[in-house]
Amino acid sequence: MPQKNIFLQWQEQLILIIQVWILILGLIIFLITICCFNIYSFLAVNSPIKADILIVEGWMSDYAVKLAIAEFYQGAYQKLITTGSPIGKGYYLSEYNNFAELTAATLIALGVDPDRVVAIPTPQVVKYRTAASAIAVKEWLATSNLKVDSINIYTLGPHARRSWMIYRNIFSPDIQVGVIALEPKGYNPNRWWQSSAGMRTVVGEAIAYFYTRFVNWKS
Repeated sequence: MPQKNIFLQWQEQLILIIQVWILILGLIIFLITICCFNIYSFLAVNSPIKADILIVEGWMSDYAVKLAIAEFYQGAYQKLITTGSPIGKGYYLSEYNNFAELTAATLIALGVDPDRVVAIPTPQVVKYRTAASAIAVKEWLATSNLKVDSINIYTLGPHARRSWMIYRNIFSPDIQVGVIALEPKGYNPNRWWQSSAGMRTVVGEAIAYFYTRFVNWKS
């Protein structure tokens, strides 16, 4: 009889353990689902402000650069600044060796007044490229004759939250910073997990953001 009681107790404990693991698994699935449906909108933040300068991150595709022109004229900005690191391939065949100058030339070719476009190349760095771009812009503004109280960052999708955070860290409290996130064309933002491009971009940016936020904002 005691042996039977021990067996029943073991069986009850096993059932309880299984129920707990089912609950944990259900919670994990629930959190993953919530994350999948909300992480993109969190990363691709849109928070534009009335700004004096529009900063276009030069690594974006031509369609994004073209759409930046509409924002530039609609926002009545003083200047359109392009940033960008050295081009890793093909610059021997081009007169431009960095994305800042290439994007500036593209904007001018599309009709933007050259006097209103400023290319500020990002120094060659192994990491902290966004921070290096922001510092380069801040240094240029410090030597210019412009009176700048606010800027907007124009970037692509889930990169927006990280760029916004880094620029605010570098420019505050003297200059207010807003951000504009353009919707990507390479994947559906509402179903980003259904494509390899979406998975690489969103998961990579999520990891980079949380590392930047909680470990090192310069990344």
